[in-house]
Amino acid sequence: MKHTIPFILTPVLAVTLAACGGGDKESGGAAGPSQATSSSAAPGAGQQAGQHNQEDVKFGQMMIPHHQQALEMAKAAKTKAAMPEVKKLAADIEKAQDPEIKQMTAWLTSWGASMPAPEMTGMDHGGMNDGGGMKAGEHGMMSAQDMQKLEKLSGMAYDKAFLEMMIKHHQGAVTMAKKQQTAGQFPAAKAMAGTIVTSQTAEIATMQGMLKKM
Repeated sequence: MKHTIPFILTPVLAVTLAACGGGDKESGGAAGPSQATSSSAAPGAGQQAGQHNQEDVKFGQMMIPHHQQALEMAKAAKTKAAMPEVKKLAADIEKAQDPEIKQMTAWLTSWGASMPAPEMTGMDHGGMNDGGGMKAGEHGMMSAQDMQKLEKLSGMAYDKAFLEMMIKHHQGAVTMAKKQQTAGQFPAAKAMAGTIVTSQTAEIATMQGMLKKM
């Protein structure tokens, strides 16, 4: 028995070692596909920002300068407006649209899309360029002359002009946002468009009510 026990244990040990070795190979093989899945899944998760179409890009490129002009008007109104209601409206516009500008800028960056050229973010400079942008009269955008006239006004005359201009401005934004809702693809951009339609339509009604009281 002293001679047979090692003889029996040796094959058992060999089988056990073989099994362990096989387990390592299986473990290594399992890790391979798992790693491949993980690495292939990572781009997929990151590609959410890539699930967009040209309408999404156009939405950002046009809405950014449109919002920026609204912010320029709103910031001035917070100090120049005579009516407290107009000042509050201006503050609400700034609070809503500034974060939207930042979000749309991030989208365009993640998509590798051109940003609106700085000279196209406020006033009319003869039309759009390859980086997108807006021109005066397009979707309620004001011209440099319009902005200068507004700047020279004061008191109730300023409030009236501001409201009339912002109503047109909002109406243009709502039109663009509705197009994004139907033609866009990127879910977050479509959701933002819905927010713009709802909030700015309500603000248009509020501003029209203010004008009637003047």
